[in-house]
Amino acid sequence: MVAVGCVLAAGLTLASCASDDVGPSPAERLALWDAQNVYPQTYKADLMEFLRTYLNDPRHIRDGGVSQPELKDVGPGKRYVACVRYNARDDHGHYEGVKTGAATYVSGKLDRFIAPGPQAKAMCKGAAFAPFPELATLTR
Repeated sequence: MVAVGCVLAAGLTLASCASDDVGPSPAERLALWDAQNVYPQTYKADLMEFLRTYLNDPRHIRDGGVSQPELKDVGPGKRYVACVRYNARDDHGHYEGVKTGAATYVSGKLDRFIAPGPQAKAMCKGAAFAPFPELATLTR
């Protein structure tokens, strides 16, 4: 009789864990996603801070350019994306050629940097680049 009581108690415990609450609806998730789309006021400073640590040699960057953040399709919705162009030196001090990366922003802060490559190229297609001479002032 005790075993039957234990099985019944275990069944009731498991049943209480199951509920109809499966989390936010797709519309609620999209609304939460969109609520984080705050224009990044400090996007240039954020990019400079990131590139200082990302690049092997951040000194004397040439051909710096940046696009103003625009809402673009990223993941399940839109995010602010700023594109950045630069010509940095490799470990041996040789310039590697102009590369284009993309930065995504969440709640006005840099969230992710998409390294130069096909994904960044697609995200930055048609971006209007303005000179970004501040990149040339980076140090280690």
